[in-house]
Amino acid sequence: MSQLPLNPSLDNHHPAVTPMAFVQAILRAYERRGISPLHALDTAQIAPEETKNTDARITALQMEVFSGVAMRELDDEGLGWFSRALPWGTYGMLARASLSAPTLGLALARWCRHHGLIAGDIQLELNTEGERSVLSITELGDLKDMREFCLVSVLRNALGLASWFIDSRLPVISAQFPFTAPEHAEAYHVLFSGQIAFDAPQAAVELDSRYLALPLKRDELAMQQMLQRALPLMVRKYRRDRLLVARVRQILTSMPDVMHSARTLADELHVSTRTLHRQLKEEGASLQTLKDEMRRNKAIDLLNRTERPIKQVAQAAGFAGEKSFIRAFRAWTGYSPAEYRKHTRTASAHAA
Repeated sequence: MSQLPLNPSLDNHHPAVTPMAFVQAILRAYERRGISPLHALDTAQIAPEETKNTDARITALQMEVFSGVAMRELDDEGLGWFSRALPWGTYGMLARASLSAPTLGLALARWCRHHGLIAGDIQLELNTEGERSVLSITELGDLKDMREFCLVSVLRNALGLASWFIDSRLPVISAQFPFTAPEHAEAYHVLFSGQIAFDAPQAAVELDSRYLALPLKRDELAMQQMLQRALPLMVRKYRRDRLLVARVRQILTSMPDVMHSARTLADELHVSTRTLHRQLKEEGASLQTLKDEMRRNKAIDLLNRTERPIKQVAQAAGFAGEKSFIRAFRAWTGYSPAEYRKHTRTASAHAA
């Protein structure tokens, strides 16, 4: 696997993981228009001879720069995906048309509907059933040799804009694609979180419906600023996750076995342990604090509802020993577990 030599101005410590196949797709768009891609390649510091190396990878920053120059030179924000070009500013127009929606779900549904007005080759649809929502693409025309690049890019475009709308990472539970796994299939785990499947009926991503209920956090001024450099939303993952704390609480409550393992919890959330700790810190929380909160709530519930001995309550709350549980419980409430149980029941009896 080849990694291109970079000038520090474009290196910026980004790993080279973007497949050369996506660069090759843009080069085909240049070829069809009879335009030289050398300026775009040079600006992105991609050596022309390296574009023939299917094992080569470029950084997200290089892909951002190369795509941006190509969109302007080709005057096509679709980069050759569709039977008609999408002039510069098309996707900005779509974004603006969704900005007034009260929730992300309505904004995304509106974006999908309007996308059909600018590109009849595909149809996007958002379907929600309970806790899960699916954003899918139906192919109405033959995308030919642009198929993979088009389907991946449109989904990344929608996810990036959606994340920006709510100022939060929009986690992908699973992603599926209607073609055989390409040689660069490992890159899909960078482009999309969650499970990846190929040879599926259609391209689609599965999302957590709770995110679609979030209100939009952006206004027209923010939109103007974003559109000055919108491509990072498509080629890079959004970092902040506004519902991460709630998701961690849910998993700790429903899956107590993961309480002692940051690695298991991170795997369940489809992030690295380092990313998990960093994102929790950005949300003003920590894994230890959330674990303590779950232990405390579990212990209080058992002390109030049952007659279990303190030792059994300690074990059920995730403590290895009764003494460590008593110390922790006193720090949380100011009482020992036995004192707390006696105090709350006495208070309840007086209230009755």
